Amino acid sequence: MAFEIETASTIRLKQQITLKEDPQEILFCLFKKFNDRAAIVTSGQLSGMVQIHLAAESKLPFRVCTIDTFRLFPETYAFFDQVEERYGIEIERIQPNTTEVEDMIAEHGEFLFFDSTAKQKFCCDVRKVRPMQKLLETLDVWITGTRRDQSENRQNFQKVEIISSKTHPILKVSPLIHWTTEQVWQFVRENDVPINPLFKPDAHGHYYESLGCMTCTTRIRPGEPKRAGRWRWQNATNTEENDKECGLHYAI
Repeated sequence: MAFEIETASTIRLKQQITLKEDPQEILFCLFKKFNDRAAIVTSGQLSGMVQIHLAAESKLPFRVCTIDTFRLFPETYAFFDQVEERYGIEIERIQPNTTEVEDMIAEHGEFLFFDSTAKQKFCCDVRKVRPMQKLLETLDVWITGTRRDQSENRQNFQKVEIISSKTHPILKVSPLIHWTTEQVWQFVRENDVPINPLFKPDAHGHYYESLGCMTCTTRIRPGEPKRAGRWRWQNATNTEENDKECGLHYAI
């Protein structure tokens, strides 16, 4: 019965949040109501940084988490330190089970993701999805930086969803779901939001559109699909590289 009552309450809250258009108002309401049972979960992408900046301006305590796969770019680790200093926060690093990682490498090799898509997804499951599942057990609200313009697949993502763990419903909220890349960059420039240096184009105009593990993420060329830099070796056989996902957003 308690689970049913909580579910009904979560449904009502979903409806209320869906009607709100201002991302800062959404973040304020969520952190005011849920405190540390709500968290911005980000890999340091631009959308996540916009949300951190908006949350900081709200003057409420807020929780920020990231999935540390043990294989992030050195620049990313250094960037997290910079963000913590800028906003006076501590970013929680959620890490995979070291025994599971060691067993995976012992059985399949360190670079198993080159062998097949199935092994790539298994590696992502061990390093990302399982830690995310563990984190979600501590949350009532998962705040993401996903946007519909990031890929064709993400055009179907919702602003507010209810996902269910084994014990309780969780509200998954994407406050910037309708923002475009141009809007995000405009906000970053106008508010001097810190960005990971890897997002800056190199001398040839190549740049990182998204950031994951160091081996599995490359720069993309102008005009390429936004997800083309993820697991690039799959592009020759995958005609829908813009839709590639690690499974993180299907963690429960």
